[in-house]
Amino acid sequence: MGLIGFYVDVIKALDAIGAPYMIVGAFGASSYGLARATFDVDIIVDLHEAHFTALAERFPPPRYYADPDQMREGTALGIMFNLIDSERGTKADLVPLSREPEYVRAFNRRVRRSFQDEQGATFEAWCARPEDIIVGKLVAWNEGRSKKHPADILAMLQFDFAGLSDMHVDLDYVAESAREIGDEASRLWEDLVTKARSSARAE
Repeated sequence: MGLIGFYVDVIKALDAIGAPYMIVGAFGASSYGLARATFDVDIIVDLHEAHFTALAERFPPPRYYADPDQMREGTALGIMFNLIDSERGTKADLVPLSREPEYVRAFNRRVRRSFQDEQGATFEAWCARPEDIIVGKLVAWNEGRSKKHPADILAMLQFDFAGLSDMHVDLDYVAESAREIGDEASRLWEDLVTKARSSARAE
């Protein structure tokens, strides 16, 4: 098991110690119809004093690097920190909620979703709602103009409009958020909705 496998281990550890977290980004979107070869696994965490040592104990040395002081400092300063698996040669980055305050609303709305690991086994985890993942991708697109974000949003919308999703995207919620991001993000959102609807009608 590679990168995704280690992230799954971290997610299960967060659940086991009762640490609040939320999956966002492409891996979160995979629960809402996004299918592509590689996924970024983005995890927002809201750790408190009781969680730092408990999480570190789940990943003991020498195989793992999980420094509770780094977690504590990263949380206090709003700096991303990581856990490292030396055997797999992979690391898992955790983003404190204090670094991304715009995610607070999404964090309070997070839901329990089913995912698959690299072996196809199903597990449950806390995930952002589909519209919050889309808003996050609109923000990321607005900052860097990466084409992957509109493509991911379109795939999620097509999945939803085809009647395949068990959780519909709140279109009004995204539209309002897109307007707050800016005119270009709002126009992009309207264009993607139009394309997704056209695709659904064609099928």
